[in-house]
Amino acid sequence: MDPLFTPPPPQEPAPPPAGGPALRLRTLWIAWFLAMLFHTDLGLMPLFHGLSPEIESHVDPAQLPAVFAAMLGYFLVPLAALVVIAYAETSPRAWRRWRWFHLGLGLLYSATNIVHMVVDILIPDSRLDQVVLMGVMVLLGLLINLESWRWCRAPRVAR
Repeated sequence: MDPLFTPPPPQEPAPPPAGGPALRLRTLWIAWFLAMLFHTDLGLMPLFHGLSPEIESHVDPAQLPAVFAAMLGYFLVPLAALVVIAYAETSPRAWRRWRWFHLGLGLLYSATNIVHMVVDILIPDSRLDQVVLMGVMVLLGLLINLESWRWCRAPRVAR
């Protein structure tokens, strides 16, 4: 028999593509962080045009350190979640409780983003760009919730 016409031996099926809900979650959290940073950046843009970005504040200046600490925590918690997702997905252990905790975290952040967007809409001097960006953050949060739900329901991958 001619070796040119011999069919190749059967091969193992290709492994499924890497990724899944955990990869999508990491990507969505990164997009959410970028939107959050851009939201802050847009709020400061008037400075570059000789205008004040100040809005009327009802916070006592003595309370500002607590406000700053709360905002630091608001940024650091999802940042930590982003890192833990990478370890949870690549760990030989199941990390099931973390998956459900992460779903709750996503729901909490979605709720705070919705409230923030409503407040942005209701303030008299709100800016359309800020409202649109908060809408994007709400959408990203809802996608995070969807992927978290899928991740919670996904079977454990053997490593």
